[in-house]
Amino acid sequence: MTAAEVPARRRVTLTGISSRAWEHPADRGALVALRELRGFDDVVRSFFGMWNERAFRLSALSSAIRVDHRQYPRVHKIYAEAAATLDMPTLPELYVAQSPHLNAQAVGLDKPFIVVNSACVQQLDDAELRCLLGHELGHVGSGHALYKTILIIVSGWAANLSWLPVGALALRGIIAAMMEWWRKAELSADRAGLLAGQDPAASLRLLMKLAGGGDLSQIDTAAFLEQAAEYAGGGDLRDSLHKLRMTAGSSHPVPVARAADLRRWIDSGGYATIIAGEYPRRDTDADASVTEEVKAAAQSYREAFSNSTDPLVGLLRRLGDGATDIGAWAGEGAARARTWVSGATGKGRRPGAGN
Repeated sequence: MTAAEVPARRRVTLTGISSRAWEHPADRGALVALRELRGFDDVVRSFFGMWNERAFRLSALSSAIRVDHRQYPRVHKIYAEAAATLDMPTLPELYVAQSPHLNAQAVGLDKPFIVVNSACVQQLDDAELRCLLGHELGHVGSGHALYKTILIIVSGWAANLSWLPVGALALRGIIAAMMEWWRKAELSADRAGLLAGQDPAASLRLLMKLAGGGDLSQIDTAAFLEQAAEYAGGGDLRDSLHKLRMTAGSSHPVPVARAADLRRWIDSGGYATIIAGEYPRRDTDADASVTEEVKAAAQSYREAFSNSTDPLVGLLRRLGDGATDIGAWAGEGAARARTWVSGATGKGRRPGAGN
């Protein structure tokens, strides 16, 4: 029996699972802080939803196919299975839109919905499609759809205000910060997709198809992960600067980086722990500590900095170590100077004078 043929009953239903279980620490820290702002989501929905919520929904309703048991029944079945595995309280509307590109998104403010491109339906097998749909359900479960919609709207504002230097610069700063957060949100959703499908090989295949198209007959998973390692640490400072330029304006990490991060999460035991039933529940979300989550986010960035094989990061680490060494050397020198001075004035002994 192949992974794609494993029946839904063989997957572990993650009863009552909180989105905190799959959220990347940097994503979770930001989300917990936002959730602590009582009424923030309601204000955002009221402000943006007056004219944009209907536009997003009408666009999907008029130009895509709404999935149910009559339309795209295969997709509907897989979607329901993914939602049941993640124990989603409600099933968001799902649409299939005509597009040759492998992509999907969760959008909306008050009632988020998911749009999947037709290429995904055509080029993904059942296990891969389950991962993709679980990925988007992860976005909905984490509340990402709300903030993604805000990002779309604010990006449109920035384009319209490009003639106004001050306003455009301020919005670009906001967009850059939201883009960094969204790249971490994508890593969170990849983990949700894995939890929905519970098939690590299918999750990696999905990312390989996002990188190279639907035909994997001549693609090797080990070689793809080697490629990810080369991207992360290969080249010199020029390559590092090119990577910064590539990612600065992107809402998604590159597919090889996503594959490497998902592999690290699996190897760390995070995935197995959740499948074994050890995960935060939704009924404890109110008890989540903003301070602890922000600390976890900071620790995540520190670990990424310490473990990175990128040439630029390595240089910054060496400079930081050098500054630390200089500081320690300066501190030791000052201490020695104070000791000599105190000895010369009769208030102490010189180094080496004996006990």
